[in-house]
Amino acid sequence: GLYLELLLIRWIGTEIRIFAYLQNTVLVVCFLGLGIGLFTSDRRESAERGLLALVVLAAVLAFPPTREFLTGLSRLLSVLGEINIWAPGVTTSAGDTVIGLVIGLLATFLLMVLVLLPFVPIGRVLGRLMDAHPQPIVAYSINVAGSLAGIWLFVGLSRLNQPPLVWFLVLAGLGLPVVFRGRRIDWSRAALLAAVVPLVGFAQTSTGALETVWSPYQRLDLFDVRGGALPQSPSASYRVLVNNTGYQLVLDLSDYGGGGEDGATRLSTYDIPGLIHPNPERVLVVGSGTGNDVAGVLRNAPAEVTAVEIDPAILALGRAYHPEDPYASERVRVVTTDARSFFATTDETYDVVAFGFLDAHTTTALTNARLDHYVYTLESFERVKDLLEPGGIVCVAFSPLRPFIVDRLAGELKEVFGSEPLAYYFTGGATGSTGVLLVAGDLETAGARITSEPELASLAALRDGMPDPLTYTTRPATDDWPYLYLDQPRIPLLFGLLAGILVLLVVFSARTMKLPEAMSPRRWGTEAWHFFFLGAAFLLLEVQNISKASVVLGNTWLVNAIIISGVLSMILAANVVVLRWKKIPLEPVYAILLAVVVGLYFVDLASFAFLPFALKALIVGSLATLPMAFSGIAFARAFEVASRKDHALGANLIGALAGAVLESMSFVVGIRALLVAVGLL
Repeated sequence: GLYLELLLIRWIGTEIRIFAYLQNTVLVVCFLGLGIGLFTSDRRESAERGLLALVVLAAVLAFPPTREFLTGLSRLLSVLGEINIWAPGVTTSAGDTVIGLVIGLLATFLLMVLVLLPFVPIGRVLGRLMDAHPQPIVAYSINVAGSLAGIWLFVGLSRLNQPPLVWFLVLAGLGLPVVFRGRRIDWSRAALLAAVVPLVGFAQTSTGALETVWSPYQRLDLFDVRGGALPQSPSASYRVLVNNTGYQLVLDLSDYGGGGEDGATRLSTYDIPGLIHPNPERVLVVGSGTGNDVAGVLRNAPAEVTAVEIDPAILALGRAYHPEDPYASERVRVVTTDARSFFATTDETYDVVAFGFLDAHTTTALTNARLDHYVYTLESFERVKDLLEPGGIVCVAFSPLRPFIVDRLAGELKEVFGSEPLAYYFTGGATGSTGVLLVAGDLETAGARITSEPELASLAALRDGMPDPLTYTTRPATDDWPYLYLDQPRIPLLFGLLAGILVLLVVFSARTMKLPEAMSPRRWGTEAWHFFFLGAAFLLLEVQNISKASVVLGNTWLVNAIIISGVLSMILAANVVVLRWKKIPLEPVYAILLAVVVGLYFVDLASFAFLPFALKALIVGSLATLPMAFSGIAFARAFEVASRKDHALGANLIGALAGAVLESMSFVVGIRALLVAVGLL
């Protein structure tokens, strides 16, 4: 069940890009399907319907016209302008916006139905087994251990860069027991299970891609554009797509630089970090990608370069295909990690810190925060300031689709460094991407260098070319409110519309599956509500765990997997305690649980950021998951005596669904305030 959940979150987020930013949508639907199955466990498991839904989902993503339409959902759902994606939907009238949004939401509803149906039979089997087992805590512990196995099975495949075809082959292996009824094979189920794999294989193919790599974070497609395939970017050698949209150009800028005969600059944003300092000995590049930024420094300065990139697959493409071969230089040291984690752990200082075009195309596990959110907070820039040598300079390159984003970044730099940053607007073309370059730090040194260095003389024209004036009024992003792409604290309308679609999905399920009255909250007694609130609080706590770990340990796939595994391991430990000491009184357990939650509200886990990684991981992991030990004891005690184990687990999952919806409150109140909601729940 958990393996399939992770698979669908990743696969749908890749193929339909906007769901990479709305992962909770798929997560919530998976929870709902399992909850429905648990509440209807006395019925036949209907595995055929679930398998058929997977076949249909694979088929619509394999058939080119429906695949193209579903890929276009990102544009339809982005017409509100609230979810910052590359190549967003643009309409010229309110009517077109409404029509596009209605079509997008209707297609999303149908997609949710296909995601929900495979989880119903899993929930039904789980509910029956739980109810029949003579030792419910033992059964529950085995189930949690299975969840751990499912997590690491999928994480392992992702780390090995395996494609969806392999994911689904493994799923087919896990699903083999479904095709047997006693000693005989159910050939209809076998045929459906067998049909999914080739459809997924067909769906994952890319037309014309030189190479396709499924990294731990995203799908990367590499296209050869040498020979003028992109006339607007004649220096481009290769083009990299992420999740089916343009992401990076691999550029050969070795023949570019300085000013042209017409006075226009031939400099790129990649050149400035190597030129802006009079004598850079050490340069740090974060978000180094395929190597354009690193190559720019190597061309223009004799500095030693530290290149930080979170995605090992992007680094591999850069090593294999970048025409200037920057990663092969003896002056370059490559570090594969999250930028924020590197800031916290390095003991080196730098003359220049350069931010590449960091723009993540996915969120972290279970949260609304993108991978790059914590790189652009006030606290992050404060740490960067500490990493600078006297006279050091920071260069921040960004391609903002909304004016408030660059205004936010400029405001943060002004607050940290005490003066307004220099801002330059590059229109792209032969020298790379369109974007803004902000320069902060020792501006006296930077200004003198711009005046004295002939190659930088053309920057003055770029400073006057900003399309939108900087107002320095946009609310800064912080570790508690890291939403770089949200203009102000509010819940985006799209999230409200998706919540409405979720309600419609519940109504649809109730009508088509004739859900029992026991699933209606109006029929719940104290027992069901107890499990509901535990589930809601659990999900919000997990959001807290991952968010805080992201700040201290980094936002890598490994950190996310370890934190989620730590939570499940803490639940297993709680089960062992309950099995050993069956009569633990619940009053002190809840008292300690609330005390721990209150304590976490006031403890700044970022204060441990400078400890050695192993010690830091132990302390942060223990503190972040400590509430789970006591909530796990409360859950296990209640679960052992629950009258219906299936309904108890069902209410718990519906509660987790509610917790995932409540997570949107962090857009308004910040992430730490979610602990108040956890305590109340």
